[in-house]
Parts: sequence; C-alpha cells; structure tokens
Amino acid sequence: MHPLSKGRRAKKYSCMWTCKLSLFISLCNVLFFSPQYGIVLDAGSSRTTVYVYEWPAEKENDTGVVSQIFKCSVKGPGISSYENNPGALAKPFGDCLNKVKERIPVHLHKNTSAYLGATAGMRLLRCSGNSLNSGPFEFRGAQIITGPEEGLYGWITANYLTGNFLEVSGLLPLWFQKETMGALDLGGASTQISFIPEDFQDNPNSTLQVKLYGYEYNVYTHSFQCYGRDEAEKRSLALLLQSRASSNVDNPCYPQNYETAFTMKYFCGSLCTQSLRPANYYPNQLVKFHGTGDPGLCQEMVSLLFNFTACRDRRECPFNGIHQPKVKGNFVVGLRTQHFFLSISFLLLISVVLIVTETYARSYCFSANFIYYLLVHGYKFDAETWPQIHFQKEVGNSSIAWSLGYMLSLTNMIPAESKLIQLPLKPSLFAGLLLFFTAMALLCLIFLVYLCIVSCNQKNISHVEQVFTPE
Repeated sequence: MHPLSKGRRAKKYSCMWTCKLSLFISLCNVLFFSPQYGIVLDAGSSRTTVYVYEWPAEKENDTGVVSQIFKCSVKGPGISSYENNPGALAKPFGDCLNKVKERIPVHLHKNTSAYLGATAGMRLLRCSGNSLNSGPFEFRGAQIITGPEEGLYGWITANYLTGNFLEVSGLLPLWFQKETMGALDLGGASTQISFIPEDFQDNPNSTLQVKLYGYEYNVYTHSFQCYGRDEAEKRSLALLLQSRASSNVDNPCYPQNYETAFTMKYFCGSLCTQSLRPANYYPNQLVKFHGTGDPGLCQEMVSLLFNFTACRDRRECPFNGIHQPKVKGNFVVGLRTQHFFLSISFLLLISVVLIVTETYARSYCFSANFIYYLLVHGYKFDAETWPQIHFQKEVGNSSIAWSLGYMLSLTNMIPAESKLIQLPLKPSLFAGLLLFFTAMALLCLIFLVYLCIVSCNQKNISHVEQVFTPE
C-alpha cells in the first residue's frame, strides 16, 4: 500500500475517534456540569415579578454563585387584587411562565425549582400555587416572607451585587473582610432597613445571623409595615378626610387645581387605615380631593404619619417605639419600580424625561416628601451620612430586590447537581458504567496519541522515499 494511502486512513481514524471523544465529553457536560436554574415569584402588594436565576453546579463555600438571567413583570396589579376573580390570574401568569420556559433548557425543566414569596399581606397563595403546579417546573410551594426576612434578603442582594461577598470568599481572613453595605427597601406596603451595627452584642435580639460563603454576619433588620409608599399615601388621605369631615377635601400634596375622586374603600379599606376610618364610613361613597400645591402643608401632613412620642427620648429609637442602632456605613436603596425612581429623581432634582401616568404625576410631591422624611427624621440620616446613600434600580443586569437574596439563601439547601439527577439505574451499576466510560475515554486518548505518532512516522518515511527515489 502506498504510504500516502496509509496516511489518509490514519487521518480518517483520527477524525472518527476525535468526534466520538467530543460527543462523549459533550454528554458528560450535559449530565454533570450544566448549570442549575431557579425561579422566584415576588408577589408584592402592587405587582408580581418573576425572576429567573442561574448558578453553576459547583458551589463556592456551599453557596451557589447566582446570577439573574431573566425578569418578567406580570401584567396587572398585585395578586390580592384578584380576590374576587382568581381565574383572571391564569393568563398574565401564563404569559410570563411561557417566556421563562424559553430561557431554561427543556431537559432541565423538571429539575428547576420554583418558589413564590409573598409580602405585604398577600392572601391568594393557593391560587397562584395552582398556576405553578400545572407548569413543567418543580413548584416548591408558596410562603409569606416576614418583614425581617424581606429586609435580610434585601441586604444579601445588595452586598452580593456590589461584590462584598465573593471578593473575600475563602481567600482572606475574617479580619480583612470587606465592609458590607446597608440596605433600604422602599416597597408599596412596607419599608425595610438592614445593616451591620457597630456592636450587635448590645442588642442581640434585634439582629439576625446569616452564614454566606463561609462567613457569619449579624445583621440588624426591621420592617415597618404600612410605611410603604402606597399605604403611606392612603393613610395621608384618611387623615385629611378625618380633619375635614366632608366629601370635598383639600390635598396640599397634589398639584394646584388638580382634582380626583376615590371611594372610601380605596384608602380606608386597607388594614393600615382601619383605625382611621370615619364614623360614617361608606365603602362606595366617593370623596373628592382638590390639590392646593402647598409644600409646607404637605411636609406637615407627612410628619403626622410618624409617631415620635412613642420613643420617649430613648437613645437609638427613631420612631414608633422601635429600637434601631445608629446607621453606619454606605447604604443602597433599591428602587424596584418606576414610581420610586421618578420620586427620587424629583427629590434629587434630577431631570428625567419620561411619559408617566396620572397616578405617578399627582404623587410626586407626596412621594418625595415622604421618602425624605423617612430617611432623615425616621432613619436619622444626617448631613454626614446622607452622601453614603446610593439610589439604584439595578446593578449590572440584576434588580436590587429581596428575591435574589432569597435565592442565594435557598441554594444553601440545594444539593450538588449530580444528586438531583434522577437515574433509572442502581448506584453500583451507574458507578460501573461511569468507570467503564472513563476507561474508554482514556483508551481513546491513548489511541489518538498512537495514531498521531504513526501519522508522523508515515510522513517522515514518505519524505525519505521521495528524496532517495531515482529519477
């Protein structure tokens, strides 16, 4: 046989075995090294958002390195608004879940866990759970996230996204650990503050301990119910109605000459305004509000939402009789909705050109005053600590929301991916097959090396023959 023919055959075998080895490696990657996915539904008071997170099978210090890869806002209001028509939830939820299916590989759907976390008085958990149970994902259940948990998860999210965990994870001693940031979350029904105080041992009952990436943190966190922006505005409307005792009420926080009308149920039907209901409370009665555009009176009205006398001059007690250590370090404020983004822009005198709805526009003055009053008179930020507050909607492509911290916490309980694969084989048989394929891969590698050596020798022989062939 001609030496060149032998060379071509060697190349053919080499290509065939290279393709087989590549296929085997690809199969191993699919079975053992493909990433994991998790879904969190943030069911808030005013809207529901679906987040999709991804992390590698290998964890870092028992905590998955999680990143947000997709976000979908469910159309319509929060799920509590569907109390009288639960079936109407199916379509908006389905639209988002169909988009989620496209972002997660089909073969991983059944091993993808989905969680629904409800905050601020959500009550339709069973309805939402049924929608998720009918999908291809593994629905792990719905739960109400407590105020302290929401604050803690928000703190975890803020520090994870700003790199305060991974930059020191397992590489530096604890005393050289990077300083963490505090977190402020401004929601529709509640607001949370979370940070590591100067000395948590002074008040151990007000801190929560969390372990992430090999380190333990003692975090002060508190959630102020009814101090979310939406519920705070409803309380202000109820207070105005009390002071006027009329169905025509002046509102100093609304723009001058602006007029609107609400039913009593809209702002007095909430649990936060139950104690402020007038004696002649008629849920369907309309109350007209006339805007006067008075900044001074607006600030005065906002101040009535805070109870400063309950602290009775106690140290480290800002309002409502709640203990809070002195704020320390940098803080990130998660502005999860366009409403808050516009309010902060207005407060900081940032020029923002956006098309906004009437609901947003009429509440600019109230929202800005309320947020400012909460931060300065409520949480006690002053001229020195105010520059340490950073207002952000996202870091990178990830939203600053409690849901990422929730997912990070849950990954501590999710085992390595190889343990999640449901195998139809006995462990001993699977181990034997794995050993067999590993041995075959090594033999293929040895054979490929042999083919390369033979091919090189054939080329050398062919070259020598050509040199000494007589003409």
